[in-house]
Amino acid sequence: MRIVRFSIDGNVAFGAVEGDPTGGPEALVVDIMKGVPFADFELSGTKVPLDKVRLLSPVLPNKVVAIGRNYAAHAAELGHEVPDAPWAFFKPSTSVIGPGDPIVYPSFSHEVHHEAELAVVISRLCRDVPRDRVKDVILGFTCANDVTARDTQRTEKQWARAKGFDSSCPLGPWIETGLDLDAVGDLAITATVNGELRQAGRTRQMLNSVEDLIVNITEAMTLLPGDVLLTGTPAGVGPLLPGDEVAVTIEGIGTLTNKVISRG
Repeated sequence: MRIVRFSIDGNVAFGAVEGDPTGGPEALVVDIMKGVPFADFELSGTKVPLDKVRLLSPVLPNKVVAIGRNYAAHAAELGHEVPDAPWAFFKPSTSVIGPGDPIVYPSFSHEVHHEAELAVVISRLCRDVPRDRVKDVILGFTCANDVTARDTQRTEKQWARAKGFDSSCPLGPWIETGLDLDAVGDLAITATVNGELRQAGRTRQMLNSVEDLIVNITEAMTLLPGDVLLTGTPAGVGPLLPGDEVAVTIEGIGTLTNKVISRG
């Protein structure tokens, strides 16, 4: 199931996307959901064309837990050593935007980079999750862009501003629930800017798997329904400028596209 969060006629709801995404938005419809995907729900049977709704970020997370340097080649391209254990940081809920929403270039930076990432959406409250139960706490997967003010990241010891500014966490276009952990372990992930390929990797290159990360994080903190885990980015990160269009595509999930604009 492809779960979307959307608005239509001033109302916000969840729904399930039906149809073949290769045919474009006009080939897809949204079956409006009764309830929310983190609890018991059913599909209403009321369907609207996907191109008649505005897609929002698939979830509004309480927190986004992100993992740095989880691809060796990315760590190397920035001159960093690979950490011995998962290196976690946070992006605030106010950084989250949806597909088509603008990435607003921060006033304090002159070097903003894209980072294409696989995102994991948590389905239920969980703590101290054993490896064999990880699958039970995952609702599904989506595309993410860990937009980073690279110059600020270099000069400030904490990454809160560099990676947490408003609009620095695009998510979408939907949550794909039909992938198991074996499949997610080897998906193609790319980023393009204005149609030019910038990043191309596979999730099998992650140093720490999705299972590793959820076990590690839940040793320390409780994850809530709708929380999001960003799993790191492959090599090829690079600059974004106002006017650019950046697209993150993950095999088996879809494409997340956003434009960069100047701060007004």
